[in-house]
This record gives sequence, C-alpha cells and structure tokens, in this order.
Amino acid sequence: MTENSVDGYEAEEFAAGGHKWKLVIYPNGNKKRNVEGHVSLYLELAGEYSLQGDWEIYVDFRLFLLDQKRGKYLVLEDAFAKENCFHREMLRLPGFDRFMPLEEFTNASNGYVVDDTCVFSAEDFVCKERTKGKRERLLTTNNAVMHRQVWKVENFSKLDDPFYKSEPFVAGNQKWEIQFYPKGIAHGMGTHLSLYLALFDFKPTPPVFKIFAEFCLRIVDRKHANHKTWSGKHCFSATSSSWGLPKFIRASSPV
Repeated sequence: MTENSVDGYEAEEFAAGGHKWKLVIYPNGNKKRNVEGHVSLYLELAGEYSLQGDWEIYVDFRLFLLDQKRGKYLVLEDAFAKENCFHREMLRLPGFDRFMPLEEFTNASNGYVVDDTCVFSAEDFVCKERTKGKRERLLTTNNAVMHRQVWKVENFSKLDDPFYKSEPFVAGNQKWEIQFYPKGIAHGMGTHLSLYLALFDFKPTPPVFKIFAEFCLRIVDRKHANHKTWSGKHCFSATSSSWGLPKFIRASSPV
C-alpha cells in the first residue's frame, strides 16, 4: 500500500457494544489533515445511518500494533478524552493522525512489518448512549428580501370577533399573515389593540427549522401621518410562529 500510494484503507467491520466498527488506516499519512511521513490510524463507526439523528455513543477505545518479533503489542490510547463521543455528524473519532513515523514503522528491527505484513487491533468499550435532544439548523441568505404588505380593515367599529387575520402573502419564500386583535390579547386585553406577524401554514421539517426575520408593524394615521410603528426581530418556528405586541396601541387612540 505504501509503494502504490494508497490513500486510505478500511478494514472489515467488527461488532462491539451493539454496534459495528472498522479500522481505517492511511499508510502514507492522512492527506486531508496535511499529515506526511506518518501512518494515520482511526476507529470508525460503520454505516452512515447506524445512529439515529439525535443519539450519541460514548466509547473508551485503544488501538494496538503488534511487534511480531517479540510478540508484544504497542498500545495507543486517546490521552485527551476519557470518553470519546460518536454521533451522526462525526462517525470517525479524531484517532491518531500521527500514529507512528513511517520510517520507524517500516524499520525491520522493530518487528512491526514482517514479510510485508503488519497486524493492527482495536479494543473499544461502549460506556453509555444517550439522546442529544433537539438539533437546530441555521440557514442564512446573502440577499435579504424586502416586502411591504398593506391590509385595510373595513368597518372597524363593527368588529365583534376577538381575532382577525389578513390574506396570506409571500416574503422570503415563506408565507406570512398579519394577525389583529381589536380588543387586545394577553396583558393588552380590554385596553389595547394587539398586532402580530405570523407564519402561515408552517410545516417544519426535522431537524428543528427556524426562520429569522426583521420586520416592522404599523398602523397608519391617515389624518396626521403620525403612524404607530414597532420594529421587531424574531426566530419564527413551529413553537413560536407569531411575534408582535399585545399592547400595540391604546384602544381609545385615534386611528
């Protein structure tokens, strides 16, 4: 493998702690980590989908290299972590980028390579498994979308229902609606008008999906142009699909 510049080699899978594992060796060093002149060796959880998305596995592990002349194993352990964690985003542990200098590894007097054969071994103990809980994904856009939506409410004095909403509109590839409580809501009930921006018919896709928006809500003063405006920022989600002010303006204020 060394002479033919094999990049990486994955050994056959083996079972331990209810999961399948495999050793991965880079005989000329892991080029992805800019390693040269060394053998790189890693323990990997076999199978991209062997773990559910919200689970973690904590493992103690040791890697071995056999000195075939003396019948002894060289033992390597992770000196930086007592328990190493596997999860869906990191199936391979950091392992050992510089497991051993290639010159030392191939030196016949050391007994690691005999008759062009070397022997590696792995020992791993699954300490515990646990769920990671909820995950979130943050997607950003380089070109923010500006949208202006006007909602004209007719016959305001005859509004009897506690809640009204505008026709849905599209902004930033997402449907929205304006929500209006003429008699108020929460701690604005009976004294104020309440106004909110809300997601319309939002169907989140796992993992947890949120939309961050900057927006302003406004009630227009058509006589004096003394508009009532409130600016807000919010991460909209399935559990927090609307945002605004319960005390947007006093019910007795001229509109």
